[in-house]
Amino acid sequence: MKRYLSLIIGFFVIKTNLFAAEAGMPQLDPTYWASQAFWLILVFAILYLSISKLYLPKIKGNLDDRENKIKEDLDNANKFKENSEAKIKEYATILENAKREVAKIHLESKNNLNKDIQSKKQVMEKEIEREIFKAQKEIIELKKSSIASIQNISINVASNIIEDISGDKLNESSIKATVDEVSKKNMGKYL
Repeated sequence: MKRYLSLIIGFFVIKTNLFAAEAGMPQLDPTYWASQAFWLILVFAILYLSISKLYLPKIKGNLDDRENKIKEDLDNANKFKENSEAKIKEYATILENAKREVAKIHLESKNNLNKDIQSKKQVMEKEIEREIFKAQKEIIELKKSSIASIQNISINVASNIIEDISGDKLNESSIKATVDEVSKKNMGKYL
């Protein structure tokens, strides 16, 4: 069915001169086709030559310049990247060395401080021992002197008690001898 329809339309087109060559359209008249082909070839040749010789070299030059600029920028970026990586490595080594140096200084100062503390501790311990020894000596001397004082007080108290109880005054030498004897007996407990 479609085939028949297209044949009918084709027949009417040929029959009714739809090409309009006779109706006043010279570009469809075959007698003018040679001149039209000449001008077509001439115009396209001029267009081709002007594009290929004038415009394309400028465009190609711009593209080449752009490509060179991009390559140069990439090269610079890579150089900067390498420089930054080198600086980062240098920074890391400097930081590591600084950490080692700080640890070394810390250890040295700790050792020096420990030595200083130990020496001061020894000096203080010796001074404390001297003071303790002096204090013990003073205590012993005080004990000895207090024993004599205690003996005198004991003699006085004993003679006063005996005198108050008996009403007679006893011989001080006998009271002194008794107090000395009791003191010597009990002296080991307090010294």
